[in-house]
Amino acid sequence: MISPSLTDAYAQAAERVRALDKDRWLAGLFVPAEARPHVYALYAFSAEIARVRDVVSDPLPGEVRLQWWRDLIEGSAHGEANANPLAAALLDTVERFALPRAALIRLIDARIFDLYDDPMPTVNDLEGYAGDTASALLQLAAIVLAGGKDPGTAEVAGHAGVAYALTGLLRTFPFHAARGQVFLPEDLLARHGVARADILSGRSTPGLAAALAEAADLARDHLERTRALIGRVGPAIRPAFLPVALVEPFLRALARPARDPFREIVDLPQWRKQWVLWRAARQAG
Repeated sequence: MISPSLTDAYAQAAERVRALDKDRWLAGLFVPAEARPHVYALYAFSAEIARVRDVVSDPLPGEVRLQWWRDLIEGSAHGEANANPLAAALLDTVERFALPRAALIRLIDARIFDLYDDPMPTVNDLEGYAGDTASALLQLAAIVLAGGKDPGTAEVAGHAGVAYALTGLLRTFPFHAARGQVFLPEDLLARHGVARADILSGRSTPGLAAALAEAADLARDHLERTRALIGRVGPAIRPAFLPVALVEPFLRALARPARDPFREIVDLPQWRKQWVLWRAARQAG
């Protein structure tokens, strides 16, 4: 049971997820009520870390913000949580379920990449980035649903998170390209004769279309691996993986012919997302 002093902190965390990460908020509605506030606390932390670049003027203050969260999780800024409801809800969740703090630190460290416009070197680097962010979040949510025990879901969370993160990066490709970021790895671009400068200048080419298609195939491969493993996950833990139900419809939308990759951030109507998640929740139960 959540203490009265933390009730407002958890409520604010849920509202932050609703504002910043609507897809995960919708998926969280199908999480059992007793675990939902704690899952939302994790989602709120992730959303807050992911938006740091959007609220700073240059990388240095962004690194300062990330360091604050790192210090908080490591315990050197513990008292400051009282002034930040998201931090209070996160720390309570971490302590209640004995969550691995190292995973949270790796998530923060992975997001340093977002602050800069450096190239993503290889596909392996991209998968590692996805693993430290989206996969870690799925695994942490699974631990919460397991009551703090090892849910045995590390492998499926790894593939599921990569599928989810890659699809998200493909969906938001126009947004990132417009602000000078390219998440498509250098080795993948090179295979298709695409220069990073082509993307930053908004030049659509057959090579870029092929590179985006290969990245989508990679996401689909990880999705198929997730489906092959998800049967080993018990019904009580399955709700942690509901966000991944949106990957398939997003990939279908990304594959629409004649779509300009620089003009459209791919999304689905909310009613359709709710239906997809409801159906996935029914199948998981």
